[in-house]
Amino acid sequence: MRDPDPAAAPAAAGFPEAGFPYRIGDRAEHTGCLTAGDVAAFAALTGDDNPLHLDAEFARGTPFGRPVVHGLLTLSMIGALLGTRLPGPGAIYVEQQVRFRRPVYVGDRVTAAVEVTAVDPQRRRLTLRTECRNQEGETVLEGTAVLVVPGGA
Repeated sequence: MRDPDPAAAPAAAGFPEAGFPYRIGDRAEHTGCLTAGDVAAFAALTGDDNPLHLDAEFARGTPFGRPVVHGLLTLSMIGALLGTRLPGPGAIYVEQQVRFRRPVYVGDRVTAAVEVTAVDPQRRRLTLRTECRNQEGETVLEGTAVLVVPGGA
């Protein structure tokens, strides 16, 4: 995993604008465990109290067989990564396309990962591949994000 190097020479990397340290291939990731407390807090905050997420008896009667973590709670791990690591503080999330591939269950360890796939220094935009994987290495969601990064001094 390579985090962006602010001291890198953008011109040498083919960027026409100085002070834009991001390159195609820059990556960041974070792993965390999604708990019943996280699910309950998310439900309380958003009002999404679908029993599929909160009621084990109800969830047993679904194809999943047990409560499923809210998809947007899982996706929020991507948002946290984008806002804190790559590109980091001050970044503005302007677009996210996402496909939910597998359920995430309470107690799953989820790794959120982002990778820069396109840079636009003039508009200060990055396009990133976004993905979350469970503890088995299975992709649970994938997509693409576009962010505007803060301007240089």
